[in-house]
Amino acid sequence: MTGNSDGSFAGQQQEPPGQTDAMLPRPDHGETTYKGSGRLSGKRALITGADSGIGRAVAIAFAREGADIAIAYYNEHEDARETASWVEKAGRNAILLPGDVAERQHCLMLIERTVEAFGGIDVLVNNAAHQKSIEKLADIDEAEWDTTFRTNIYSMFFLCQAAAAHMKPGAAIVNTTSINATSPSPHLLAYAATKGAIANFTAGLGQLLAPQGIRVNAVAPGPIWTPLIPSTMPPEAVRTFGQNTPIGRAGQPAEVAPAYVLLASDEGSYMTSAIIPVTGGRPML
Repeated sequence: MTGNSDGSFAGQQQEPPGQTDAMLPRPDHGETTYKGSGRLSGKRALITGADSGIGRAVAIAFAREGADIAIAYYNEHEDARETASWVEKAGRNAILLPGDVAERQHCLMLIERTVEAFGGIDVLVNNAAHQKSIEKLADIDEAEWDTTFRTNIYSMFFLCQAAAAHMKPGAAIVNTTSINATSPSPHLLAYAATKGAIANFTAGLGQLLAPQGIRVNAVAPGPIWTPLIPSTMPPEAVRTFGQNTPIGRAGQPAEVAPAYVLLASDEGSYMTSAIIPVTGGRPML
């Protein structure tokens, strides 16, 4: 169940980047529900922002589908260790890689450490993101703009460039864009701009890497209940989060993860440069 019976959440606020245990209600990452069927058996995956939210749900799903997971995250060590425990409970290997994906050298290290630990990389999930709700254009400073773009889109370029050099035919890159790519929220101006860039980046990179047999796709979530929400939005926005969808509520991370599994697996073998919307019914046209 998401929030209260009417789909609302209690007004709550955290300091960025937010912690899972402090959320009411606690998000569902598929801990007790996701059932694997070997669709990623033997694969080696790096997932950024895998400590919580969508990243944790994807890590759990991938592990139960048979993949080893490199868990990249910023500094949320407790959340990251919990994600690792779920991966290991699924019988797969997990490594923890803290640090800032806004920095090129850190991105290069993430690929290097993944390849060293697992002997290669088959799947890259670019999911880490920064957002901040700002009501007035004049209040967006250069540092905030730079942080948002470096975290959300520069990191993808750095990671994709480094990973592609190690990937073999059949490998997959899955990026996280957003409903904001085509329906931007004005108070998330910088974030929405990066999500539009990610959609375009995905479409172009998929064509560029197709001759190498590497597929590049994206998932576009709508309002999903993750620590990013109470840590970056005002309490009044949190309270009604997700109610603007036709389904009438926010989604859970567990409801997004299957789209990533499809795009990472051989079942998505004829899909590249595509975007799968998981938006609660809000169209992306």
